[in-house]
Amino acid sequence: MRVITGTAKSRRLQTLPGNDVRPTSERVKEAIFSIIQFEIDGRHVLDLFAGTGQLGIEALSRNAASATFIDNSSASIQTVKANLQKTGLFAKAKVLYTDYEMYLKNCKQKYDIAFLDPPYHEGIMEKALRLTAQNMSEHGIIICEHYIHQYMPQEVEAFFLHKSHKFGKTIISVYRKGES
Repeated sequence: MRVITGTAKSRRLQTLPGNDVRPTSERVKEAIFSIIQFEIDGRHVLDLFAGTGQLGIEALSRNAASATFIDNSSASIQTVKANLQKTGLFAKAKVLYTDYEMYLKNCKQKYDIAFLDPPYHEGIMEKALRLTAQNMSEHGIIICEHYIHQYMPQEVEAFFLHKSHKFGKTIISVYRKGES
């Protein structure tokens, strides 16, 4: 697992042992950042269910203004911090060891880009998506990584499912504000 481009290009990122965290594959990460490549500069990013932090770190490497990393696993939080140190991007990051729901319900910040990649079989994507939508800026983009058989709503709050991209058993669903 490495940073694709930007200020931390080619830096290898630390992963977590075991099967508790399912890092985004290089192919899927490249596709995500191809979709939003011209919308990252100067934006505020939320990496929910951060895991290793690779999506938020990629955004910071590509000149996002800031990234907030949320996870309820202490091992994941330590890995995110180590990866931010390794890439030299810690100054633009906020790393919080907390439950996603509690964070989003009390959040005062608006985000421009949000990455949602919750554990596939825990059934929390729809709730996380709805809460995230309430914390997005006017031109926000929400990118959800989910299992192929996961139902995703066409509309949530003021966001509409803009596009979906299939990669084996993984789907990337992109939500944008405005008309479907």
